[in-house]
Amino acid sequence: MRASIFLCLLIMSSAAMAADRPNILYIMSDDHAAHAISAYGSRLAKIAPTPNLDRLAREGALLTNVFCTNSICSPSRACVLTGQYDHVNGAFDLAGDVPPGKQMLAIQMKLAGYQTAMIGKWHLKDEPADFDYYCVLPGQGNYHSPEFLIRGDKPFGKNIIKFPDEHSTDVITNLTLNWLKTGREAGKPFFLMHHYRAPHDYFESAERYESYLADVEIPEPDSLWTRDPKFGSIATRGANDELIPHIGTSIGGRNPRRSYLGDLPALYPKEFPENFDPANYSDEENTRMAYNAYLRKFLRCVKGIDDNLGRLFAYLEETGQLDNTLIIYSADQGFMLGEHDYQDKRWMYEESQRMPFLMRYPKSIPAGQRLDAVVENVDFAPTMLDFAGAEIPDSVQGRSFKSLLETGTEPSDWKQAAYYRYWMHMVHHDNPAHIGIRTKTHKLIYYYGCNYDGGYQTPPGWELYDLANDPHETRNLYEDPEQTALVDHLKRQLAELRTEVGDDGTHFPECEKIVQEFWDYDAADRTKAVEISHQYLQRRLKELEAGQRNVQTHKGR
Repeated sequence: MRASIFLCLLIMSSAAMAADRPNILYIMSDDHAAHAISAYGSRLAKIAPTPNLDRLAREGALLTNVFCTNSICSPSRACVLTGQYDHVNGAFDLAGDVPPGKQMLAIQMKLAGYQTAMIGKWHLKDEPADFDYYCVLPGQGNYHSPEFLIRGDKPFGKNIIKFPDEHSTDVITNLTLNWLKTGREAGKPFFLMHHYRAPHDYFESAERYESYLADVEIPEPDSLWTRDPKFGSIATRGANDELIPHIGTSIGGRNPRRSYLGDLPALYPKEFPENFDPANYSDEENTRMAYNAYLRKFLRCVKGIDDNLGRLFAYLEETGQLDNTLIIYSADQGFMLGEHDYQDKRWMYEESQRMPFLMRYPKSIPAGQRLDAVVENVDFAPTMLDFAGAEIPDSVQGRSFKSLLETGTEPSDWKQAAYYRYWMHMVHHDNPAHIGIRTKTHKLIYYYGCNYDGGYQTPPGWELYDLANDPHETRNLYEDPEQTALVDHLKRQLAELRTEVGDDGTHFPECEKIVQEFWDYDAADRTKAVEISHQYLQRRLKELEAGQRNVQTHKGR
């Protein structure tokens, strides 16, 4: 009798605990820049509104200073899953993975009594086996007629379900809705990672969006056309600007190896004049056509995401789960939408480093907040665990910002700077390896310019931006004599932050030698940087002559 009473009390206690804790829905898109969400108020807000995402901001919190620690897909996802920086979790680049047993967020949620699921883009190679349920795209996955990997009798990667003639954004939403309807365990809150493949390039929306924005001229960033003489450094421009065509892939024809002008006409012929030949148009006309094709295709993918989120939110509302679900929307990083004539991400510049971040949970997050505390993606996991009442392991380097969301007040001991490191030197999009620090008002970037083995060097250089007075990062102040004290202060802060997060150089010692060699950046360093610029230019010209599309490799990765 006593045992029966105890069992009933235990069940009632567990049910009450489950009711008190929110479901957690973490939504991540791929490459969705914050300035492509209308709630952030960018140049695109009026022509391409995102009403369902804006609802999260209106009814919850929008964070303006959220940053990835490495602006590339797999590393960013690893940071979210582990709460660790990439030099600790081991996902330095696109070869990165997080093996079963190390998928911390899923493990801790399960230990806290949550039912866990991972649906959509995974991109971490190993099986997401620490989740109760998964249905994930292989690699990048396809936009159209996608296939998904599920748990089964065969080895991971061999258990496949197919969705012919459907679009991945629609399918991922359908899969999540189906799991919510039929896969739930009674009495358990859920932790669901719902990841879209969109709007990763090359951009393909569902067919129903092909007319969206078709006749609209997309507003352009000023820096698409004007490269301020003070923007960048020898690291991104070369000595006497000799590397401008070769650093950073372009919208127009600036980069002869890879540009949207070179790639998009064949991919999206309907976005260009019939029988398009760039030789028949001016540089300005070509750049404008490529930019508009790029942005229209990107924003059509975003429109598909926003519409599908409307379906997902409607289901939660209809079933009475919306207000008991902590909803988070983010992306794995930002994306350059023509700024500085750059495409893709990887850069530490704002449009790439900044992540959109919206949260709604009316039970404890006041509506309409706009918060500017510095947050990194390593902080996401401990925050979700905190809301779940779950244990945050000692392995986690990030910190919960739950109190910030609930009170609107930044804790007195909260971080004042974000750490950044991009390792994939000159791979795919011609971005030099770099490291840096971002405070609320300034950004210091150090392009050390080498691969993991210290080779394939590009000229090292430093950049300093005053974000309060130059939010679009058009003027590098590193060489300004009036900024010497600030530069010295930020360099010391960067060195201290490297130590604090454990990026001590032992991971790739030959690379660290280069990092240290040019840290002081004295007259001898500057002279050597010029020599490296000339050497790299000759190397690149030979590679272009030989027709090599991607010459750099990262050894051991």
